[in-house]
Amino acid sequence: MNDTTIRVMRLAAQGLYCSQILMALALEAAGRANPELIRSLAGLAFGGGTGKGSCGVLTGGCCVLALYAGKAGAGEEEHPTLMPMLEEFGDWFAAQAQCGGAVSCEAIMGDNAPRQPQQKCGELVAQAFDKVVEMLVANGFDPASPGQAYEY
Repeated sequence: MNDTTIRVMRLAAQGLYCSQILMALALEAAGRANPELIRSLAGLAFGGGTGKGSCGVLTGGCCVLALYAGKAGAGEEEHPTLMPMLEEFGDWFAAQAQCGGAVSCEAIMGDNAPRQPQQKCGELVAQAFDKVVEMLVANGFDPASPGQAYEY
């Protein structure tokens, strides 16, 4: 069990959902807190509450990537690596989920959704966070500095 898995378990024990855990880990790595952002990511849980939408691990990971490479308004530009990173993460996730390319919470969790997400998804959340950090570093981002202005 690695450090990320232990941190995921700690956050899951607090009742956070997969998408919230991923963002909490990213903010923790940056030495930041943003309860409103964490709260808002609960809307991604269990495929948007239906089980039929995309898994919160996938959508939460995409949100973390966008925290670093997305734009916040008219005065900013999206980093050119955002869309390629989102595509790479989506492809990686589909392979990791081992559901024949399906990425819905229902396909991954089966009959357990939404009752026991931590038991089935904890390791996937940890792997996803490690993958996001790996991708950020490979694309020149400092995980300790989300939302910095970009120089091209």
